[in-house]
Amino acid sequence: MPYPEMMVAPMRHELVREGFQELRDSEQVEQAMGAMDGTVLMAVNSVCGCAAGIFRPAVSMALEGENQPDHKVTVFAGQDIEATAAARRHLVGYPPSSPSIALLKEGDIVFMLERHQIEGRSAPAIATDLQAAFEEHC
Repeated sequence: MPYPEMMVAPMRHELVREGFQELRDSEQVEQAMGAMDGTVLMAVNSVCGCAAGIFRPAVSMALEGENQPDHKVTVFAGQDIEATAAARRHLVGYPPSSPSIALLKEGDIVFMLERHQIEGRSAPAIATDLQAAFEEHC
């Protein structure tokens, strides 16, 4: 059962204020992904305490760099079930993981951080990984 919206709204807002387009259902995911060319940063947001609490600040830090993806989208695992399932269909070869973040280029995954690669690390370390991916692919 999803958490109350008033509880997750601030977590959603953390990525939206960074310019992420929030996708709330499968139709929005398919429309957005079909319309985007270039690079797409897809963030699978989550309530999960430790990993999500590091994940969102790390994404914000990474987006302070010079190189940026062309598009940024987000879905919220455990909240927007349909949207998350649709987004995960674009993450072929990776098991469901939340939080997670993928960089896609022309629809292909070129970089992926799964929950197990986020947990136990610092936000600056994760941001460094993301910025390196942006430098290489954006």
